[in-house]
Amino acid sequence: MPRILIGLLAIVALGLTGWFGVRAFGGGHPLASVAIPIKTPEKLPDTPDAWRGRIDYRALDSQLSALSQRPEMAGLAVAVVEDGELRFVRTYGVADKATGAPVTPHTLFRWASVSKTATGAMAAALAADGALDLDRPVADWHTSLRLPGGAEAHVTVAELLSQRTGLTKNAYDEKLEEGQDPALLRANLATAPLQCEPGTCHTYQNVAFDTANEILGKAANKAFPDAVEDRFFLPLGMVSAGYGMKRLTGAKDWARPHNGAHVRPVKEAYWRVPAAAGVESDIVDFATWMQAMMGSRPDVLPAAVLQIAHRPRVGTGRLYGGTLRQAISDASYGMGWRNFTYDGLRLEGHSGAVAGYRATMIFEPATRTGVVALWNSDWGFPFRIPFAAIDSYHGRPDAGWLDLSKLPAAPGGAARTAAAVRPPIG
Repeated sequence: MPRILIGLLAIVALGLTGWFGVRAFGGGHPLASVAIPIKTPEKLPDTPDAWRGRIDYRALDSQLSALSQRPEMAGLAVAVVEDGELRFVRTYGVADKATGAPVTPHTLFRWASVSKTATGAMAAALAADGALDLDRPVADWHTSLRLPGGAEAHVTVAELLSQRTGLTKNAYDEKLEEGQDPALLRANLATAPLQCEPGTCHTYQNVAFDTANEILGKAANKAFPDAVEDRFFLPLGMVSAGYGMKRLTGAKDWARPHNGAHVRPVKEAYWRVPAAAGVESDIVDFATWMQAMMGSRPDVLPAAVLQIAHRPRVGTGRLYGGTLRQAISDASYGMGWRNFTYDGLRLEGHSGAVAGYRATMIFEPATRTGVVALWNSDWGFPFRIPFAAIDSYHGRPDAGWLDLSKLPAAPGGAARTAAAVRPPIG
């Protein structure tokens, strides 16, 4: 009996430890409510002796270290998955220039528009469950969205999630940033200008895209952020990942937004459209999400679900800007998901930007090799990081993606460089 009692107490203790661990990261779900693997923390490949693979990680680390010292930067966290395995985790710079607090592997950053990948995956999972018909018109869900000419009556859920509302790019984002209510803005989109006939072309959105917050919440019978956390993040062991401004700013270790040397005020705007830009996590969990998107966790994200979310549904313009823009072709959009060709390689993922934060997740499905990066500044140059790593994996000559010698003298040239590689805001 004493052994049985001790065993029961140990199980209770483990459960409480997991519960408090989730709460410590700001999560709102007790461990007992979902299936979360209880495991000891893995040893991260965050030192040179742990780096193994085809990529020249020492050279990459040297480039990233130099990059992080630019005055446009504050902090940077990067992880590389090679052949499906986590092979490199490294952090640089500071989470807060005012205090000098360093970035760690557990520092929380915002995903910005990479959050759309979780939304697309959630819609695909609910469709696979039979709880959501992607070909059903948005209006059937009685949402706040109103499109010019009543187009919500024929624009489908899949068209909404693949950015085919027809609205001009980033419609009403400026009003969202001013503090206006997202639901009211969606209703007012009825009088917004169109770029094309709804359903016929790709036009990137945040306010309209967040209609998914309403639809998927109804389909899942719970609040959208809770549905994503319960269905994906917690079963994947991503206890740092979740939604909301208070969840980020209430954490012990979080990256403050910066513009150069200045700490920026935290703005809630894009957290109020969670389906478009609401997620935050540390770099390790961001890498876990990329591995799941690669197909490494079919128990949580089956191949059929990923195929629904990722498959190209509409062609888009070239991504980024400058020389990187010229290197990319054949770009398309799935449901919260980008596909494109880079120098003959088919790549997938998403990038994002909100005030003081940038994020990117780019990988090659054929080799299950890619990069996630998070940084707390407005500078766009680090969007090049995945392409440098992928070139190294394939043994290609250095294309100079991270060559800082070609940049204008800082800080005067910072704005031009940022503009050259800036992704859609959100």
